This record gives sequence, structure tokens and C-alpha cells, in this order.
Amino acid sequence: MTNIKSTIPHPFSIVATVLLAALTGACSAIDRLSSIGEKPKLAAIDNPTAKPGYKPVQMPMPMPQSATYNPNSLWRNGSRAFFKDQRAQQVGDILTVMVKITDNAKYENNTLRSRSNKEDSGVTDFIGKKLLKDPATSILPGRILTADSTASSEGKGSVDRKEEMQTSVAAVVTQVLPNGNLVIEGKQEVRVNFEVRELIVAGIVRPEDIQSDNTIESTKIAEARIAYGGRGQISDVQQPRYGQQLMDVVLPF
Repeated sequence: MTNIKSTIPHPFSIVATVLLAALTGACSAIDRLSSIGEKPKLAAIDNPTAKPGYKPVQMPMPMPQSATYNPNSLWRNGSRAFFKDQRAQQVGDILTVMVKITDNAKYENNTLRSRSNKEDSGVTDFIGKKLLKDPATSILPGRILTADSTASSEGKGSVDRKEEMQTSVAAVVTQVLPNGNLVIEGKQEVRVNFEVRELIVAGIVRPEDIQSDNTIESTKIAEARIAYGGRGQISDVQQPRYGQQLMDVVLPF
């Protein structure tokens, strides 16, 4: 049997949560008050590998292979071009990511189930009911067993989702894995009036997938992380107040 007391939050925990949310909301309110009439500030350009919590990507790697040269030949085995390759290939190089997302999913399910049962004994005289007189006849049942049951269930579900996004962003190579794959990360911020739009792209790409014009499609990025959002007056109005968010978490109904 599940312990009901364990599922109910302690009053002290609720009070601590409310106070923490109030302090956080107060700090957020102070920041918002200090930025009244000011445009949203753009983030400073910094080194992605120097950010707190940054961890180099570690993936399973094959055994390293040494380069071999053919006698009397200027061509090296494994080289992609005779002349210098202008595509991104080392830390600090820049390439353009062509972000193109076109997702369309539609699902529809319909389930209907019903069941009806009826049981009747068929014995109308219970221990000589006809030989008895009132008020005994009104107390005795007319049949030994009578039972009826009806059950039905109906469920419907549908999903209709469509997402489309097409843009481009320049990314920087932050790491070269032992097998030659490149770890990239790019961030773009655009400010229009009092609203800032952010586009973040990160992931792992193969040098072979980079086209001759130093671009790569987002569908060819492994472990892709693509984020598109914004901050400013419009985004602030669209978000619920911190008090409402707190109530959505604390209230059990």
C-alpha cells in the first residue's frame, strides 16, 4: 500500500519554495525595472570552450591510421584535393550551416469498446413464496439471482503538427575529433527595435559533408542542437507571471 503521507509535500518545503520563488522573482523584477526604456543587450562574443560547464565531446574513435605516400607521386593517400582545401578543417575555421527544418506529422486514433451483461436466475418461487401470505411475501425476493452490468469506453486522439524553418548561420569549429570529424557551434543574434532573436546551432559534422562553397546542411549534423527564440518586450508579454508559474507547480489541482 502506498504511503499517502510521503506524497504530500512538507509544509516547510512549501514555504521555502514560495520564499525562494519570491526572492527570484524580486531579483528578476529589479532587473526588468532597471531595463525599462532600454533596448535588450546583445551577448558578448566569447570563446565557446571557455563557458562554464563546457565539456569536450567524446565519441567512439577508430584506430589512427598513418599517412602513406606513393613513390614518385605528389598525391597523398586519403587527401581530398591536390590543391589546398578552402573548407573548414581545423579549430577556429568558419563554415556556414544551412538550417532547413520541414516537419509534418499527423496521427489519428479512434477506439470504441462496449460490453453488456445480464444474469437472471429464472426461478420465480423462492422457498414456497405462493404458500405464504402478506407481509412475508413482500420481504422474500422474487428471484434467487438477478444481476445487470454495462460497460463502455470511447477514446479519440489526434496529432497534427507542422514545423518549418529555413535560415543560415555561420559556425566556428571548436574541436577536431581524432577521426577527423568537426565539432561546431554557432550563435546569431538579431535585434529589431526592442526584441532580440537568437539562433544557436551546434553538433558534429564530417568534413566530407561540407560542400565546396564551405556550407553544410543541418540535416547532416550529428547530435544537432538547434535553438531559435528571443527575448525582449514581446517575449516578456507572452510569458506568464512568475506567481502564476509558481502556482502551476505548487497547486495539486
